[in-house]
Order: sequence, then C-alpha cells, then structure tokens
Amino acid sequence: MTNWIEAVKLKDIPRLGSRVIKTDTVNIALFRTTLDEVFAIKDECPHKQGPLSQGIVHGTSVTCPLHNWKIDLASGEALGPDEGCTNTYSTKVENGMVYLTSDKMMAA
Repeated sequence: MTNWIEAVKLKDIPRLGSRVIKTDTVNIALFRTTLDEVFAIKDECPHKQGPLSQGIVHGTSVTCPLHNWKIDLASGEALGPDEGCTNTYSTKVENGMVYLTSDKMMAA
C-alpha cells in the first residue's frame, strides 16, 4: 500500500521551475514541466551534491547549476557522458494538489 502525503499546490510550482520540500532526512525538489508533469528527486546532484532545485529545467531534465550535469527527472540518472544517479520519488496530482509517496522518504 502506497502512503501519499500532500506536498504543495500545483500552481505553487512555476512551470519550468521547482519547489523544495524539506523532511527530517532529505530535501526533495519538485519540478514542473511545461506540460504540467511533476517530478520529485533528491535535491542533490550525484556529482558534487549541487542543489538541483536551482538548475535549469528543459523538457524532462534539469541541468545542475554547479557543473552543468544533466539529470533525467523521471529516473534520476545523469545523462551521458556523465554517470550517476539521484533518488526519485513518486508523485501524483489530484484536484490541483501534488502528492508525494512517503514510502521512499523514510529510507532516504
């Protein structure tokens, strides 16, 4: 059974932008695409832990502001030629509210 928690209103995440949700164990960056898709990943680049929430969103990826690594928002994988991965979290949008699954947050 998946446990969902309310995170933020969709309208509070700018298109091609992000919002950060802080928990006791991890900071999660929520990203919104131009098509209103919402992705959630750990707010930490796998390269040198740069704040991905401050990066530039393009399509379904984000570019780290420190060293220009491109991270796929759906998988958390660095896009070639770079290698590495950051945690991803399941999201859903219902009635204008973004929800995160709390299952992986406890393990992060």
